[in-house]
Amino acid sequence: MDALLPVIRPGLVHSPASTFRDHSFLFFGSGRPVKNWNPIRIPKLMKVKAEAHKQVSTASSAPSIDFSDPDWKSKYEQDFEARFNIPHITDVLPDAVPYPSTFCLKMRTSVSPDFAEGYPSDEKWHGYISNNDRVLLKVIRYSSPTSAGAECIDPDCTWVEQWVHRAGPREKIYFKPEEVKAAIVTCGGLCPGLNDVIRQIVITLEIYGVKKIVGIPFGYRGFSDESLAEMPLSRKVVQNIHLSGGSLLGVSRGGPSVSEIVDSMEERGINMLFVLGGNGTHAGANAIHEECHKRRLKVAVVGVPKTIDNDILLMDKTFGFDTAVEEAQRAINSAYIEAHSAYHGIGIVKLMGRSSGYIAMQASLASGQIDICLIPEVPFNLHGPHGVLSHLRHLLETKGSAVVCVAEGAGQDFLEKINATDASGNIILGDIGVHIQQETKKYFKGIEFPADVKYIDPTYMIRACRANASDGILCTVLGQNAVHGAFAGYSGITVGICNTHYVYFPIPEVIALPKVVDPNSRMWHRCLTSTGQPDFV
Repeated sequence: MDALLPVIRPGLVHSPASTFRDHSFLFFGSGRPVKNWNPIRIPKLMKVKAEAHKQVSTASSAPSIDFSDPDWKSKYEQDFEARFNIPHITDVLPDAVPYPSTFCLKMRTSVSPDFAEGYPSDEKWHGYISNNDRVLLKVIRYSSPTSAGAECIDPDCTWVEQWVHRAGPREKIYFKPEEVKAAIVTCGGLCPGLNDVIRQIVITLEIYGVKKIVGIPFGYRGFSDESLAEMPLSRKVVQNIHLSGGSLLGVSRGGPSVSEIVDSMEERGINMLFVLGGNGTHAGANAIHEECHKRRLKVAVVGVPKTIDNDILLMDKTFGFDTAVEEAQRAINSAYIEAHSAYHGIGIVKLMGRSSGYIAMQASLASGQIDICLIPEVPFNLHGPHGVLSHLRHLLETKGSAVVCVAEGAGQDFLEKINATDASGNIILGDIGVHIQQETKKYFKGIEFPADVKYIDPTYMIRACRANASDGILCTVLGQNAVHGAFAGYSGITVGICNTHYVYFPIPEVIALPKVVDPNSRMWHRCLTSTGQPDFV
């Protein structure tokens, strides 16, 4: 995997809160800092003070904008359209021939070689998506940069339409089903819903008429490890895999170089690759797509975002997140019962969230039992008159108990840095939950104030469980649309949900940085209202 790391971790930020503290930014709309910005060229540049802790947002390749140019808005729209145009196999193979789609719910005749050109139906089916269909990326028209959660392009908060490609089956396809060998690979860590996505990809491929479907075992590693044989997949094999957690194919971090992966794909005859994983995995998928492009291979590489942390840019949510929030309620409820039943009881729950605190925030909001929620995006102090420990004492004196929820990436400045990374290039974090537990015990012992501290870490219990109904539906639609995108000839794309609609994004636009909680957003404000916690700075 070392050979993949340069492409898998392109500028990912591991400590966004420090970025917000140390710099001022211009606001855009997708969660990334502005590059090539020239304040001399733009005298009216609107800067956001560090104390506002605003989330930065623009595309990684966005050019500087000269607001004195009367056509700046139309130029921005043109640039956005160019950046979000999704790659197609005709970009490298302009003579690629389209065929009538073999996907049609009007007539359910099984596809055979006799009908490779399409179903033998005289009726036109109106279930296809036009290639020109678009979904609006941003739906709130902010009137002022000071509005809560505002994402503005210019100081006047001008409304600029940003459209992205709608997902779904197309009337023309660029692969004959009988010539397709599709492969599925799951990378990174476990996440609820992996089996659901695998199942739907296989089922939808079979509806198109694909007969050769395989799973690559244990992530990208399965492309190079000769001891790992590819797994034949069919509807019969995957029929009930969604009833349990984990991944039928197994997961791992690490793997061979991009060139070795594409060599393996050529040897195996794989011309459709479905990659399930997070930011790093998607960076690898994009590198595979580019290598196939360079070799002029007719291959579709399609990603399905898999991150339990919900930290993929531009998307409403990723699969596994709802299940994680729901399962976290069990841990929070246990911590509450322990704390509430003890004399001066304190319950501490550590939840997932390396760079973003969505799980901790949503779980705190959903439970109604959390008194303090700590996330990576919002700095805090443990000690001092305004620190967490001082507020815990106040809670014990007034309520008799307290429950703390902390995201794993929060408060890393308090911990000793080990400067180590895992096989995917992720910085190995210190255990903030244990640190808070120990500091809490020391603090109350030091002031001779009795406190009963209990600590719960449900991380692996949450990751390994089966997807709930909400995530099951999301996984189903994501898996289906991934197959539709591949047959439509798109490659180097990922599928996601945006403003309740399913869309295709070019991979580079969603992997530049993790999506993080905006401390000025309405959702974070709602969480603070629920917990009643003060600022800990």
